[in-house]
Amino acid sequence: MDVQQTRFSPQEIAALARRIDRPIVLVGMMGVGKSSVGKRLASLLHCAFIDADDEIERSAQMSVPEIFETYGEDYFRDGERRVIARLLAEHAGDDKIVIATGGGAFVNPETRALILNKAITVWLDSDVATLVDRTARKGNRPLLRTGDPHEILSRLRDQRAADYAQAPIHVTSGSGPHVQTINKVLQGISQWL
Repeated sequence: MDVQQTRFSPQEIAALARRIDRPIVLVGMMGVGKSSVGKRLASLLHCAFIDADDEIERSAQMSVPEIFETYGEDYFRDGERRVIARLLAEHAGDDKIVIATGGGAFVNPETRALILNKAITVWLDSDVATLVDRTARKGNRPLLRTGDPHEILSRLRDQRAADYAQAPIHVTSGSGPHVQTINKVLQGISQWL
């Protein structure tokens, strides 16, 4: 379901929060705004926010780039899958939480099935130019260290689109303020519930 923008009042947000019965998981490409949108969404819903990459770093006691450099992407993806499974298990049922995943998490079939089964899954999408602009602001993107970011992001976006499209809620995040994206996410969740 593609979502258009609707403005929510505080009362409507509170009513929606009461209807949420499982974690909200944000999936999509690096740089799409999962963490930024997730933090603000959690604040509006009066619930906790967890960035899966932060949890992975805490568990591994290494940064994501260090994990990639030391052990490789396959090792990272396996740890990512285990951390996301733990987070979903810890926050199953009535526990409201917003979780931002890494860009490649939803590509793993086991992780994707788990998220789709246990969470309200929202695909945040964006055009490549916006992704390039946003990822340039941080130097902690291991997959972008190997070449031209525009080419890499275009290729990854194309490769992952079919996996991301399995999320029941699809929200486009543009270059405007995150409040626009958050309102679309709220609308998508409201329609899905």
